[in-house]
Amino acid sequence: MAAEPARPAGDSHDGGPRRVARVVLLDPRDRILLLHGHEPDDPADDWWFTPGGGLEGDETREQAALRELAEETGITEVELGPVLWRRQCSFPFAGRRWHQDEWYYLARTTRTTRTATGATALTELERRSVAGVRWWTYPELARAHETVYPTRLAELLRTLLEEGPPAGPVTLDTEIV
Repeated sequence: MAAEPARPAGDSHDGGPRRVARVVLLDPRDRILLLHGHEPDDPADDWWFTPGGGLEGDETREQAALRELAEETGITEVELGPVLWRRQCSFPFAGRRWHQDEWYYLARTTRTTRTATGATALTELERRSVAGVRWWTYPELARAHETVYPTRLAELLRTLLEEGPPAGPVTLDTEIV
């Protein structure tokens, strides 16, 4: 059987949306780690988002969540928890339209500093479009005027911190940008 031709990152998986695992990483102070991204050729068009990315090969979403977290932040000492949320989204980025099926996993860590390996494991596109990382408290996120994805992240984080993880994954509204 011939190997499937390689697809550029962002292409649909088997004709459907790109399968993505994201991580809602909380530290001991219940701060959430977000990456600061922007269009590769327009740093003024920027936003904040959770670590994560597309599945590779036969890996599970859990494996992809841990791999992406390690690649993007260098943080590997985490306790991966349940899937909190699921979201379908479609957005333009780097000259193409991305269609994604995202699963957001809860994770906890006691480590709050990135390692140099996180910066060196970024893809070429990530190196051109990720400007940094930051730990956010719920009040900081609730007051933020920056664009954050998913768009209701402050409200979702508040609910998570007050009520704990949901009994099963919550389906978020489809986001089309």
